[in-house]
Amino acid sequence: MIEVKGLRKEYKEIVAVDDISFTAERGSIFGLLGPNGAGKSTTIGCICGLLEPTAGQVRVMGHDILRESIQAKSQLGVVPQELAIYEDLSATENLNYWGAACGLRRKELKERVPEVLELTGLQDRAKEPVKHFSGGMKRRLNFACGVVHHPAVLLLDEPTVGVDPQSRVRLLDLVREQAVAGTCVLYTTHYMEEAEKLCDSLAIIDHGKIIAAGTLPELRALLGERDLLRMSGVFDKTAVPAALAELETLEIIQLEDNALTLALGSAPQMLNRVLQALSSSGAQVRETTMNQPNLESLFIKLTGKELRE
Repeated sequence: MIEVKGLRKEYKEIVAVDDISFTAERGSIFGLLGPNGAGKSTTIGCICGLLEPTAGQVRVMGHDILRESIQAKSQLGVVPQELAIYEDLSATENLNYWGAACGLRRKELKERVPEVLELTGLQDRAKEPVKHFSGGMKRRLNFACGVVHHPAVLLLDEPTVGVDPQSRVRLLDLVREQAVAGTCVLYTTHYMEEAEKLCDSLAIIDHGKIIAAGTLPELRALLGERDLLRMSGVFDKTAVPAALAELETLEIIQLEDNALTLALGSAPQMLNRVLQALSSSGAQVRETTMNQPNLESLFIKLTGKELRE
């Protein structure tokens, strides 16, 4: 339902998106995970036709976004990172405006607008000016405006930025409901936990490039069936690798002056040996946590740094 091939977008000497390709299917949630400035919003802009790619091709429901823009855009719903709502209007008036802009007629709007208000929990505030809404309510209305016309493909660009925890949970539930109903959802985020809980498959993007892609189990497999040992304290970047070199099935994922992350098999059994080796290097370990591989550890392995806010 979304096909992206060799997409590239340049701004003079800046390459915002660098030769990325992926597909997203009906009834699934495809995630683009990466830090702010990684190229996620630029990719969304190219898919919905707001930006013209420097190179590559984007197809929506089989229609080229440039050569068949009307057919392609008619299938799209877009929930942008910046709120696309009119604060002097009510929620109902916003939905009527955006629904009509997407081709819904008066009878269709009369039926659909109350449905979307109930879906997003805004039915009790339907007639109130949006400027009186909380941030979370505005985000839900922003979402409602993107789905009022029953799009086949839904593009969501960081839809939970700046919202309270309760509104975030509700928004994530709304996204899942869209996929269950058969919509193809493309979801961008820099929140690891959202990507892990929500996405059926995803691509990790950094500096405009896709550095890994697949389902969550496939991405975790890149780290192998190993536990993660994360430590805070004081670590010498030269002495620590030398001290740990003789320990089998151990890999240093991240090493900073005040943080160390290791991937290793049977971490509980090896913990004492690891701590002894670190002590011999002069390291001072203040805190230790152990967990299974996740997207954050994979991002650290691939980029050498934590996900930037």
